[in-house]
Amino acid sequence: MDILIVVDMQNDFVSGALGTQEAFDIVPYVVGRVAEGIARGEEILFTRDTHGPDYMDTQEGKHLPVPHCIRGTEGWEIIPQLQPDTVGRTVIDKPTFGSRALGEELARLNEREPVGKITLIGVCTDICVLSNALLAKAFLPEAEVVVEAACCAGVTPEAHRTALEAMKPCQITVKED
Repeated sequence: MDILIVVDMQNDFVSGALGTQEAFDIVPYVVGRVAEGIARGEEILFTRDTHGPDYMDTQEGKHLPVPHCIRGTEGWEIIPQLQPDTVGRTVIDKPTFGSRALGEELARLNEREPVGKITLIGVCTDICVLSNALLAKAFLPEAEVVVEAACCAGVTPEAHRTALEAMKPCQITVKED
């Protein structure tokens, strides 16, 4: 089985509190890649950064004092272009960068049918994509883990490139075309 993980393609990261032009620019590529994944029969998982009203009191809130992805707000929602694709698929709410729940879901899927490849796309390359790629590799070390650079955006273009380079020695394949 091949798995596509769509990381945090939420309003706050595309057009909201932490939105960037780079995140906005990858939307058509992400939508296209999800459509390809559906056509290929990939198992598609979505992650959703999820915080509570106490965000500013959390460790993350103290380091990134920008309220974002607060459960139940418009900013927390998956972008409209992808919402139809979430219907009937697993959406994992994660309280921090990497998600143990995602790792457990990968392990569960692997028990059902061996996972050959896990592909990650989404935002932010240098935070949540990186964290979840490493987590996927830790939970399923024999699966090929791939990050598709054209379907990812970092906090800055430089941070995006740095994160892609950091993943390579960790046996994560970076697809750059």
